[in-house]
Amino acid sequence: MTVHALHAPGDGSRLDLPSGAHVAHVDLDQVPRQENHFPGIERPTQGDQTFDPLPGCQVRAEHFAWFQETLAHTDAASLMAFAGSGLATARLLTKRQGSEFFKTFEHPSAGSVQDIAHTLLGDEFAGTDHIFRLNGTHVEAFSGVQKDLFEYLAEGGDVQSPQVSQWRTQTHNRRSSWPRTGWDSGWGGPVSIHQDGTVLAIRPVSVTKTNR
Repeated sequence: MTVHALHAPGDGSRLDLPSGAHVAHVDLDQVPRQENHFPGIERPTQGDQTFDPLPGCQVRAEHFAWFQETLAHTDAASLMAFAGSGLATARLLTKRQGSEFFKTFEHPSAGSVQDIAHTLLGDEFAGTDHIFRLNGTHVEAFSGVQKDLFEYLAEGGDVQSPQVSQWRTQTHNRRSSWPRTGWDSGWGGPVSIHQDGTVLAIRPVSVTKTNR
């Protein structure tokens, strides 16, 4: 995360916690927590003078753990949505973030099947595929996530507790070996693997025409 502070007073030293501030333990594997914090940025007092809050959202030290957990869950949810797993996506989001919508994302009428796996450029991925037309040609597109990472988030040993911490650790450890693109002859088309372990693969498909 990058913070751009405009006209901020100070000497450019590292931001630190206020004296005596307590930060709760971060647990990425717990169920996402929906909290309500009153908006507004509290400005520091100057002597006995106080100021009205500024418009915006301020994350206080007592909310640091919740904020880190929310960012991690949202990041993981975006990968599972990309892989077509609506139920896994829903478990990583709060109701306000749209978890109810993703609970129906895997219905057969949605045209996505999450239980598809392919070995691409030597790695195994789990995800979903779609068939569509591109300039008159029928094309199959597969979007997925490295299979073991998918299982951390989709299963997690407990239907209510995905292993987000393990997923983040493994992704970080392997991020330098993933970014690559190439033609996979077994797949029959180009493959692009991103630094976060996601993949997008495309190939043309033959369509048999029938006379009516």
